[in-house]
Amino acid sequence: MSISRDLWQANQHLALACLDHPFVQGIAAGSLPRSQFAYYVGQDAFFLEAFARAYSIAAAKAPDWEGFSIFHRLAAGVLTELHLHQGYATAWQVDLQAVEPGTATRCYTDFLLATAWSSEVGLTAAAMTPCLRLYAFLGQKLAQDGIPDHAYSEWIHTYSDPAFEELAKYLESLCDRYTTSTAQLQFSYRYAMQCEQNFFQAALEFQN
Repeated sequence: MSISRDLWQANQHLALACLDHPFVQGIAAGSLPRSQFAYYVGQDAFFLEAFARAYSIAAAKAPDWEGFSIFHRLAAGVLTELHLHQGYATAWQVDLQAVEPGTATRCYTDFLLATAWSSEVGLTAAAMTPCLRLYAFLGQKLAQDGIPDHAYSEWIHTYSDPAFEELAKYLESLCDRYTTSTAQLQFSYRYAMQCEQNFFQAALEFQN
């Protein structure tokens, strides 16, 4: 097994906790309160901007042209996600320019940017991989019996799309390419997974 696959398997309990989280299950059923999803949209847009910056930093540090190119391809995928969020923001009346990051969002983005600036490119890839792999996992699980027709159908469609799975695999390939298994690597991957869980919880607890 590859390093990225080992890391994913070692954190299955966190992935399943995210799948079973009331926020994610609310998206699955279409029953999530609008205010909580609107809050999530704003926070996720802020997060994705930091994510794109982390990709750019990692690209600059990539020791070979192939890695440089893949990081920029992944950054383009983030821009596609941000376009989706702009559509959500319009539909859900969220002013993305006025978003103030919550504690869970800031903890996650500060961690990713600090890792990107201070660490080797492989550790950055490992810290960023859980986001893509987890969302691909969630999207595919929620879509396995068909995508329902409700307010959150587009979210499920986006993250269950084979194109998103391809992006996750690209990032995992960089993790495998540039890392060796260390305690720091395992901690960074696990911490990012915990940040994902905290991100959902913060949205669930939001009170308008």
